[in-house]
Amino acid sequence: MFVIFGASGKVGLATAVALRNAGRPVRAVVRSARQGEALARIGCEIALADLTDPASVASAIKGATAVQMLCPVPVGDVDPALTMERMIDVAANALRADPPPAVLALSDYGAELDRGTGLTRLFHLLEERLKPLATQLTLLRSAEHVQNWAAMLPVMLATGRLPSLHQPLDRAFATVATQDVGQLAAELLLEGPSAKTPRIISVEGPRRVSLVDVARAFSAVVGRETVADAVPRTAWAPMLQRAGLSTNHVQLITELYDAVNAGQIDVEKGISEQRFGKTELHDVFAEMLAAHVKSR
Repeated sequence: MFVIFGASGKVGLATAVALRNAGRPVRAVVRSARQGEALARIGCEIALADLTDPASVASAIKGATAVQMLCPVPVGDVDPALTMERMIDVAANALRADPPPAVLALSDYGAELDRGTGLTRLFHLLEERLKPLATQLTLLRSAEHVQNWAAMLPVMLATGRLPSLHQPLDRAFATVATQDVGQLAAELLLEGPSAKTPRIISVEGPRRVSLVDVARAFSAVVGRETVADAVPRTAWAPMLQRAGLSTNHVQLITELYDAVNAGQIDVEKGISEQRFGKTELHDVFAEMLAAHVKSR
């Protein structure tokens, strides 16, 4: 039984679909029955669990041959770091008490760094808590998800501008489509045991891009010019707070992009195996625009 936490999310869903297409049994772990409806239709067993609740997490992993673990950043939480640390502790304790033969943890570029990286520091904590497990451990570190720009789509359509914390605008950085991360995760789960544990794998898209490239790809999809717009450092916090993020969450994002813009967040050279997805920016943005139009 392959147990997928966060199975209703973009990466988890892609993993679950790939495993089911391979004919493997999947237990999709979600927070609510409604989130599990689409997964049930493709033949997944549905388990309801809250990552802050030890009993439900322990129940979800019971009898697993492999577990894909995701501890998501709790958007809307007053103190997302504290809540995510609680999730990590609950997950690690459950896996230590009842270790499956294999665990794949969804992590982040820069997770080898233990300070000064904001949100990414939490993925460092996740990795460190899982490394002592008596199991085959794979740490799948992904670059920034292309789908994160979906939140900016209404702004771009309304103003023709793409505000960003990436600076300078012509600096190339790694990004990856979530479906490529989920597909690779499924492939790694199906590979079986590796001689190395933990096995660290980094995944990014077919090529690195700048914000100028991102804006150009949006322009091609929407049919009119979109201009990349570097938000001044002093305007980051007000913009993020207007988006509804708590002060603590804003601080985590600010620290992260300070590290990104300083070139500190990247593949861990000499340690990580590197893989590349195939999905282009244009294809992701076309899907995002179609979903946006459909939802209106």
